[in-house]
Amino acid sequence: MRTTIDLPEPLLESAKLEAARRGVTLSAMVQDAVRSHLARRPARGSGKFELHTVRGRLVRPDLDLDRTSALIAMDDEAAFDGKS
Repeated sequence: MRTTIDLPEPLLESAKLEAARRGVTLSAMVQDAVRSHLARRPARGSGKFELHTVRGRLVRPDLDLDRTSALIAMDDEAAFDGKS
């Protein structure tokens, strides 16, 4: 497939010289560079997962987590303390 990319002139000249030194086309060298770059990318989600839990006063059994609008209203009331 054919596409167009913008490269700064110094980078393009360096790439052309390197392709000539290797005896390959510029296209082949760009393909190789992109493949190498993509192969080095770290896999997503590879970090260790740690679940944080709380106990005691932070837990409020009267909160209904399915009613987020009520939670937002409670948060606003606490933040503004009922003052206009």
